[in-house]
Amino acid sequence: MLALIDTHTHLFTEEFDADRELAIIRAKEAGVTRLFMPNIDDTSVEAMLALCNSHDGCYPMIGFHPTSVDENWKERLAVVEKWLRSEHTFYGIGEVGMDLYWDKTFRKEQMEVLDIQVKWALEFNLPLIIHCREAYPELLEVLEPYRNTSLSGIFHSFTGTEEDAGRLMEYSRFMLGINGVVTFKKSILPEVLKSVPLSRIVLETDSPYLAPVPYRGKRNESAYLVKIAEKLSEVYGVSMAEIGRITSENALKVFENARNSF
Repeated sequence: MLALIDTHTHLFTEEFDADRELAIIRAKEAGVTRLFMPNIDDTSVEAMLALCNSHDGCYPMIGFHPTSVDENWKERLAVVEKWLRSEHTFYGIGEVGMDLYWDKTFRKEQMEVLDIQVKWALEFNLPLIIHCREAYPELLEVLEPYRNTSLSGIFHSFTGTEEDAGRLMEYSRFMLGINGVVTFKKSILPEVLKSVPLSRIVLETDSPYLAPVPYRGKRNESAYLVKIAEKLSEVYGVSMAEIGRITSENALKVFENARNSF
């Protein structure tokens, strides 16, 4: 049976309120064996933990998304840190990063929030799940001082150029997260991935966002991970089973603290 790991899914969000349990069943029936849940901000932790506490194979993370950085970021980040230092088990620091696509107002603050969370990842020996949109220079500026540390993680939703991929792969303990964008008709990813070894790839949906073809424009869900695996099977010229095996091994390299529960 095909076994896949969704390294990035938000099944705890309100988009799934009507059929969350069915979405989880559909994912398992599709061969998605593990669901890694990046947090969004201080308002989403309880819903995420409620879901993961009631389902096996669900792994919560803790972090503060860059688009949530506002004038109250210090107080809101303190709430997230309190959760991090609580008795709860988290499997990564995420979703964190830089996003200057919608608004550049809090550019400096986003960089500061990211730097704080990089330090958390090192302190707790947890992988970092990094979001980056229209902000590669700022992201790399924050990460540069940590280049030679033990920092590990995933560059989530990678959609960059061959040059971008090369710069990110210099961080040898990081994987590139590939989602439904790779199936889009105008996506450059299939071409870019020719320069990226399969040993550096993990699968993700980013549900409820970025549904792959043929579901593009609809709500995404973890069951659709199969469509991403199918496209990567085509790109790399290997079987679906091999895509599942290698990308799952890669996910375990990132989420070492989840290995014993597999």
